[in-house]
Amino acid sequence: MDDTAIETTALGKVYPGGVPALDQVSIRTAYGQVYAYLGRNGSGKTTTIRILTTLTAATSGTARVAGHDVCHEPEAVRRAIGVTMQQAALDETMTGRELLSWLAALWGLPRGAARARVGEVAERFGLAGVLDRRIATYSGGTRRRLDLAGALLHRPRVLFLDEPSTGLDPQSRRALWEQVRELRDQGSAIFLTTQYLEEAAELADRIAVLQAGRVAAEDTPTELRRRHGGLRLRLRLDPGQPHHPGWGGNGNGPDQRGWITRPVASVGQAQTMLDELVHAGTAIAELHLDEPTLEDAYLALTGSQPSTVPTAAAAATRA
Repeated sequence: MDDTAIETTALGKVYPGGVPALDQVSIRTAYGQVYAYLGRNGSGKTTTIRILTTLTAATSGTARVAGHDVCHEPEAVRRAIGVTMQQAALDETMTGRELLSWLAALWGLPRGAARARVGEVAERFGLAGVLDRRIATYSGGTRRRLDLAGALLHRPRVLFLDEPSTGLDPQSRRALWEQVRELRDQGSAIFLTTQYLEEAAELADRIAVLQAGRVAAEDTPTELRRRHGGLRLRLRLDPGQPHHPGWGGNGNGPDQRGWITRPVASVGQAQTMLDELVHAGTAIAELHLDEPTLEDAYLALTGSQPSTVPTAAAAATRA
């Protein structure tokens, strides 16, 4: 049995004026999996979600969600998915309870089951005390939690979360993580974009890194760290003792806390560097060999400088 939840083939999107957003994006996600889709601002993450959720049309390529073509079977796709976008669209004249109850009815939940599910998600996201207040009175973080509760209400087969932690406090973020894991364990597929690499490392079974509209790398978090992160040798030299000439001068000196960091390709290379220091009579006060992090891999793939996405391209990506 095919377990494919989302699949794109050579997906492309060019906005009016010739502004490219996606270029030949081919990805596949499975049920029972959290798939994190990472990239800098303007790299095409939200455009991808908008195509997969039938909110905008691709310029080229194909995409299927829950077994349905997003172009030719949009209604079937919408019935199978849950979505929370970066900016929540909520009717401020309704109470939180009215909104969640309306959504439950929209999804066809029986009245008793709907009442129970509304109470469950409200409790999980700390909304029980504000459910009977108008949404217009909610803070930004509370609105975000309500939007997430609505997206999870019907336990969708495929859930799209576009930077869901924005505006959430740590407790609400943890509650979201628990819900995501629960849905995954029940067999749903979760497609997650996030700027919090800790969130991706915590939740994702597979990660794709998008760079300028193309998939720069795709693998498990462990393999991405191994292939693109690299080991780092960190050490502090004993002050007042002789130092090796290659360590400490010409821009190679310690940081504000006294640590000198060098990238190394392997444990063997780190040992060779340490041997050279010892033979040169360098006194080492402390050393660590750090495993690569997801942030290391991400920066290696996308660059370490702040994003310089042109304003037109960024606007088109959000369109």
